[in-house]
Amino acid sequence: MDYIIFVISLTVMTYGANYIIAESEKIALYYKISHFVIGATLIALGTSLPEMAASMAASYHLKSEMAVANVMGSVIFNIALVLGLVFLISKKISPKRDIFQKDSAWALFPILIFIIMSFDGQINGFDGILLLFLMVGYLLFLTKDAKELTKEAGEEEITREKFNWTKSLLFLIAGFLFLVGGANYTVESAANIARSWGVSEWVIGLLLIAFGTSLPELIVSVKAAIKNNADMAIGNIIGSNVANFTVVLGSAAMVNPLTVDISANAFDIISALTVSVMLVFITANRLYNKSAATALLVMIALVIEHSL
Repeated sequence: MDYIIFVISLTVMTYGANYIIAESEKIALYYKISHFVIGATLIALGTSLPEMAASMAASYHLKSEMAVANVMGSVIFNIALVLGLVFLISKKISPKRDIFQKDSAWALFPILIFIIMSFDGQINGFDGILLLFLMVGYLLFLTKDAKELTKEAGEEEITREKFNWTKSLLFLIAGFLFLVGGANYTVESAANIARSWGVSEWVIGLLLIAFGTSLPELIVSVKAAIKNNADMAIGNIIGSNVANFTVVLGSAAMVNPLTVDISANAFDIISALTVSVMLVFITANRLYNKSAATALLVMIALVIEHSL
C-alpha cells in the first residue's frame, strides 16, 4: 500500500507544481515579461516546489536525513540525468548567453556554502535565514540582468495572455494544496518503504524522493531542448539548484534544525559537488554535446550503483 501511496502522492505533487508554474507564467506574460526571464526565475523556482514541500515535510516529521538527502539527490539528478538527457536528445546546442561567465558561480557557491555550514553537523534556523538571503541575492542578480537577458533572448514578441484572475488564483491555491498534501504522504510512505527495505532514510531521500521531485525539472528542460531553447533548459537547472540549496534547505532548517553527517554521506555530497563542477567545466568549454551527455549519465549511474 505504501508503494501506491508514494506514487500517487508524487503525482499529486507534480500536478500541483504544474498548476503553479502554468498560472505564474500566465500572470508573467500578462505583464509582458520576457520568456527567457520567466524561465530563469518563475519556472526554476516553480519546478523546485516539490523539493521544498518534501524537505519541509521531512523536517517537520524530524527526518533530517531525508530532507537533506532529497536536496543532494535532486541536484545530482538535475545535472547528471536531466542535463545529460537534454544534451543527448538535442540536435545542436549553442546558447546565446555566456552561461559560464554569468552563471557558473551560482552553480558552485550554494553547495560550497552548504558544506561549510555542515562542518558543525547541523544546519540550524540561523543558517536557514542566511540561505534564504542567498536566494534573494540570486533574484536580485537576475533582476539586474533582466534587460540583458531579454536582449539575449532576441527581439521576441511577448503575447499578452488573456486570463481570469479569479480562475488563476483558484488554480494557484489548488496547486499549493496538492503540493503540501502530496509532500506529507510522500514522506510518510517513503519512510515506511525505507523500513521495509531495511535501508536508511538517506537512501530513500537520495533516490526515490529526489527522482520524483526532479520530474518537473526533467519535463520542463526536455521540452525546452526539443524546442531548441538550450538557454532555458540550462538556466532552469542552475536556477533550480540554487533554489534547492537556498529555499529548500533554508525553509526546512527553519522548521527544525537539520542534522548533517558529512563523513557518513561523503560520497553523495562529493558527487553533488562533482556534478556541479562538471557543469561549470561544460559551460566553460561549451561542451554541449553527446560526449558531455555520456559523462553525466555515467555519473548518475555510479551514484545509483553506490546507493543500492
